[in-house]
Amino acid sequence: MDWLDALGWLGSALLIFSLMQARVLRFRILNTVACVVLIVFNGILEIWPMVAMNVALCGINLWFIRKLLMQRHDEHAYQVLEVGTSDAWLQHVLSEHRRDIAKYFPAFSWSGAEDDRDAFLVTRGDETVGVVVVRDAGDGVAQVELDYVTPRFRDFAPGEFVYRRSGLFRDRGFRRVVTPPDMLQPYYGRLGFTREGASYALDLA
Repeated sequence: MDWLDALGWLGSALLIFSLMQARVLRFRILNTVACVVLIVFNGILEIWPMVAMNVALCGINLWFIRKLLMQRHDEHAYQVLEVGTSDAWLQHVLSEHRRDIAKYFPAFSWSGAEDDRDAFLVTRGDETVGVVVVRDAGDGVAQVELDYVTPRFRDFAPGEFVYRRSGLFRDRGFRRVVTPPDMLQPYYGRLGFTREGASYALDLA
């Protein structure tokens, strides 16, 4: 196998691998890289229809990547819906993703009858992309027990839209928000939280 064959196989493998991605942003990026490799491969072989197709796919992917990155922190793209702890859709989302939730939040438990918890769904259009559950820990402290993102949007941090709206917490008498300990890839630092041991904390103005 010469280097040109290897290049073609690499592009094909990357293309297939990209289609296996659940994360929407990762899919677009990997698919773009695969298309670039295949553009070079088909260009060297002068297979122009395939070059044209992959150029078009690159353009489509880049348009979607730009749109996703621009909406990453856009409050108009995501909505925060406060729901009751017995809300049927909340129960469905937690049940549907229970194994994934247990993987990232092994200490989280849910019966649906927790009076000391507040729950928020983060949506994008008609799609639920995240769930935030906080518990009243006393002394004006809101303890975050769940800050879950569905696999498709795991390259983003939709929970930030809950924390940006501090009135959601102040209206309940909370003066401080504390995150779960030892979270993977925490994003709280850029939201004004400060590190406290294994957790992050935000004092509400």
